[in-house]
Amino acid sequence: MGDNAEPSVSLDFESLVARYYRSLYQFAFSLTQAEADACDLTQQTFYVWATKGHQLRDASKVKSWLFTTLHREFLESRRRQTRFPHYELDHVEEELPSISPARVNQLDSAQVLLALAQVDALYQAPVALFYIEDLSYKEIADVLSVPMGTVKSRIARGIAQLQKSLACDSPRGQAPKGNP
Repeated sequence: MGDNAEPSVSLDFESLVARYYRSLYQFAFSLTQAEADACDLTQQTFYVWATKGHQLRDASKVKSWLFTTLHREFLESRRRQTRFPHYELDHVEEELPSISPARVNQLDSAQVLLALAQVDALYQAPVALFYIEDLSYKEIADVLSVPMGTVKSRIARGIAQLQKSLACDSPRGQAPKGNP
């Protein structure tokens, strides 16, 4: 049971990174055409190796395992992008509801928590972790096991839903206009 294809393959993490990082990154860049995305894919591939690589039985197949994993991660990220597209806020600003400063001052935390309960479940946790628990984007990404970009977009969408919900609620204790 020898490694006749690549006899010097060492399966320890640092050796694999040193040996394959550059070629994995180049492959990722050829798929994504973006430096940041290529770095993310490469890092995700090594993360998967760190968590599941021990399951590989044939050390001579480590290179193909890494490249296959990177490609699968790329395909999954594209599916995720299709399901949850990223929009720059300045491009969709007109779609976001506006809340006047006077309305913000009238809100209390109970109202905000009630409104937060009306936000889609997918967006509730990131919004609550960011605004109520004061976690950073990175900390939220770690807690929810999603990329940081996903955290940012979920917070933005959650805030949009929260604002919409709060804008639709009438202020408590105010008489309708026209009544003395």
